[in-house]
Amino acid sequence: MPTVYLETYGCQMNVADSELILGKLAAAGYSHTENPEGADVILVNTCAVRENAEQRVLGRLGDLKGHMHRDTVLGVTGCMAQRLGPRLLDSNSRVSLVVGPDAYRALPELIEAARKGERTVATDFDLEEHYDDFQARRFEGVKAWIPVQRGCDYRCTYCIVPYTRGAERSRGLDDVVRETREVVAQGLAEVILLGQTVNSWNDGTRDFGALLRAVGAVEGIRRVRFTSPHPNDFTDSVIAAMAEVPTVCEHVHLPVQSGSNAMLKRMLRRYTREGYFDCVARLRAAIAGVSITTDIIVGFPGETDAEFDDTLSLVREVGFDDAFTFKFSPREGTPATRMPAELTVPSDVVDARYTELLALVRSIARGRNMARLGERREVLVEKAARRGGELLQARSRDFRTVMVPSDAASIGDYLMVELTGTTGSTFTGTPVAERAHLPTAGQAAN
Repeated sequence: MPTVYLETYGCQMNVADSELILGKLAAAGYSHTENPEGADVILVNTCAVRENAEQRVLGRLGDLKGHMHRDTVLGVTGCMAQRLGPRLLDSNSRVSLVVGPDAYRALPELIEAARKGERTVATDFDLEEHYDDFQARRFEGVKAWIPVQRGCDYRCTYCIVPYTRGAERSRGLDDVVRETREVVAQGLAEVILLGQTVNSWNDGTRDFGALLRAVGAVEGIRRVRFTSPHPNDFTDSVIAAMAEVPTVCEHVHLPVQSGSNAMLKRMLRRYTREGYFDCVARLRAAIAGVSITTDIIVGFPGETDAEFDDTLSLVREVGFDDAFTFKFSPREGTPATRMPAELTVPSDVVDARYTELLALVRSIARGRNMARLGERREVLVEKAARRGGELLQARSRDFRTVMVPSDAASIGDYLMVELTGTTGSTFTGTPVAERAHLPTAGQAAN
């Protein structure tokens, strides 16, 4: 069997797309290999959200040349492929395939054409494509990523996604439920529903609240998560479903990007600081113990000291459980790159603000985590800990990372643990005799 090696960069949607790609190629007779050396096909599934992600890929393409034999097909897939198109062929003579996120169905044929010497760019959008008939080759082991929505209609001024993934479109509820049942049959009990603004999902007759209820009711499902939502789309229906469906986890990743109304307007985020606070309040009122994490951008064009202070004050007031912080990265083709040059924030100012914000986020997270010591959490053991030793990495329903002794569990097990220590960002947990409560469809949560 011909072999395919695949590397994935970027977000969870790219991880899910890589699983679809491998599933499609497996159906076409390809065998997946973990080693690029001598592979018949080498694919790099890419991200275009920030410039450093693209630079990493360009460097990696150079490295991969050393692993290729004479007939190896080298291809670039994903958002960077969609954004750069033929420029990738022009800049790298060994790349023979450039395939955007809506063209994976044609990959077997495109690879065969590349074997015959053709160099192809396939970046047309297909607003009907959801890959519903693909059998994903899942490699997470204990959980399944399920794309329910592709594309985005919000068009924030800094974001390349609408230009690399096209307009928003949602899968049908029945298709998502069918895939969820298949996941359970494969022995997985946690699913993560994926979309660029996932809570705006709507299949024409049903909203995201209905989707959460339907997926959460699938027999055998123990945990339902979703990412990433938009603050504008937390309707009463969605929040009620989160509160009432026991399998939906008590965690929301709620990107804010800035705490300044003026900045939010320049970013075209379509909500205000006050609207964000209201969304957080509604979530916390409805869902006991909900964990809230976020994304924040520093150094967006025109950011003043006062506007940055607004972000700091919002972080303090909300008290996020964690935050992913980013320095603004201009992306060719987005409205932000057409803003007046005098709005550019000097790099030294960006660096200083980033450092200050990161210190504040970590301080708040550490304080919140210290207060949780002694509490008990159900955790799913996901993988070996990065630092090695005798620890496994587990995740609680409210998205806490907990290290547990490897002799206490196996990957894929659910445990009840007591939180006995914290580094400020992660916990150590000691298994307790109490059996972990495992809510499934039709059961009520503790």
